[in-house]
Amino acid sequence: MSRRISTISAFIFFLGLAFASAATVRSPYRTPKRPLHHAKAHVARWNPVLRGSHDSMLRQNDEIDRLKLTRINDDQQLEELELRGDLVSLHDSRALSVASNLELNRRFCRPWTRAFLEDLSQAFYAQFHQPIQVTSAVRTVDQQARLQRWNHNAAPIDGDTASSHLAGLTIDIGKRPMTRKQRAWFDQYVLKLQQLGLLEAAEERRQACYHIMVSNRYEDYRDTPVDYRANR
Repeated sequence: MSRRISTISAFIFFLGLAFASAATVRSPYRTPKRPLHHAKAHVARWNPVLRGSHDSMLRQNDEIDRLKLTRINDDQQLEELELRGDLVSLHDSRALSVASNLELNRRFCRPWTRAFLEDLSQAFYAQFHQPIQVTSAVRTVDQQARLQRWNHNAAPIDGDTASSHLAGLTIDIGKRPMTRKQRAWFDQYVLKLQQLGLLEAAEERRQACYHIMVSNRYEDYRDTPVDYRANR
């Protein structure tokens, strides 16, 4: 009797080992989980329509030299240009908003730059019933030097690629309030004028703005009949 019990116990023990071994066999049809460290992060591609470049910076400075414009050193020189009317003021309107943190004596630009800005803002407002916002305009060398201390993306104060803000031709327009549809419209409006050689534009990556330098050739373009412009 005891021998029979021992035989049955042994049988049950080996049967249990067989089931345990079968349970540890991985099914060939089961997809193994990918380790977390193999997962690839999705990185959005930066491919703006209005792309800045070293060559564009050179062209901006060539335009300043062609017009024999002054790079404005300090507030005293800036005030003299403003009083002479070489720089004209920017004001809020239905179609245009000036950033509240932009100092009053920095809300100036060249007359043809303001003309471009007026045309752009009115066209944008007619399309979307919203204003565009100017976030920066004229700067002095002193101001640009201070900006370089904390903004490593800021253009230099001298040389062939110096900031064109220093001559008052350039404005920055905020892109953060714009929708994707508005940005697409804006890109095409500005791109056409750039292709005509009337301005140099770049969508900034690290700052939420468009940088636009306007040539004085824009005044001649503006004076041409609309029908003629449409065919260019």
